Amino acid sequence: MSECTHDCSTCGENCSERKEQQSFLKPMNERSNIKKVIGVVSGKGGVGKSLVTCLLASMCRKAGLKVGVLDADVTGPSVPKSFGITSRALQDDKGLLPTVTDSGIKLMSINLLLEDVNAPVVWRGPVISGVIQQFWTDVAWGELDYLFVDMPPGTGDVALTVFQSLPVDGIVIVSTPQDLVKMIVNKAYNMAEMMNVPVLGLVENMSYFVCPDCGKKHSIFGTSQIDETAEELGLPVLAKLPINPETAALVDNGMVERVSAPELDDFVGVLKEL
Repeated sequence: MSECTHDCSTCGENCSERKEQQSFLKPMNERSNIKKVIGVVSGKGGVGKSLVTCLLASMCRKAGLKVGVLDADVTGPSVPKSFGITSRALQDDKGLLPTVTDSGIKLMSINLLLEDVNAPVVWRGPVISGVIQQFWTDVAWGELDYLFVDMPPGTGDVALTVFQSLPVDGIVIVSTPQDLVKMIVNKAYNMAEMMNVPVLGLVENMSYFVCPDCGKKHSIFGTSQIDETAEELGLPVLAKLPINPETAALVDNGMVERVSAPELDDFVGVLKEL
């Protein structure tokens, strides 16, 4: 064994002293030209991460941007239903073709490939990770300004696969007003820090409910702590989304593109400028 020169570029990949970070990025499909990849994450399930993903995509599309959604929540896919997509994805001799919504948003989800959308995806982590990589390498996304990646909850295999395999330009962390919000946000934030992925800011879902009779805001899930958490982490609060029965009804009926979410206007404006 030769003496270490402390220059990792001169040693082999199996060198125990090698400290140069290897890239695990997968190549983009040859028929894709995606300018920015944005991950939407949460430290736990049930906070409305998929809703925020769909709303961001819809609002960006209304602002004139070319947008796609990669549904990385393989075991709990909900993106196609939110957009009212029931047809299966197509393919040609060169790969998979994303399904396109009424407004022109391109989608790829495991539910677009299954014969029965109600069939459970009972796969081990490596298989799921492989599917996510194929959604990047084998799908002809075409020209996109932004590809939003709807991540599964937590910080497991799929999140690691997305951060390592896709050139993620930044993430949006979704939370709710409960007391454990700080822990939820911190888990996602710390993983992003470990993976050197920028955190663009926080979105608080189910932040409040506006009474239709008196117009007063009610904190159904307790007083919001998102501002304090964001200040401690040095992050902006991108939006506080209310509990809105009309929004829930539209999403349940596959019409998320009809939802108005003015709370996201400022952030969408920033994305449009980029």
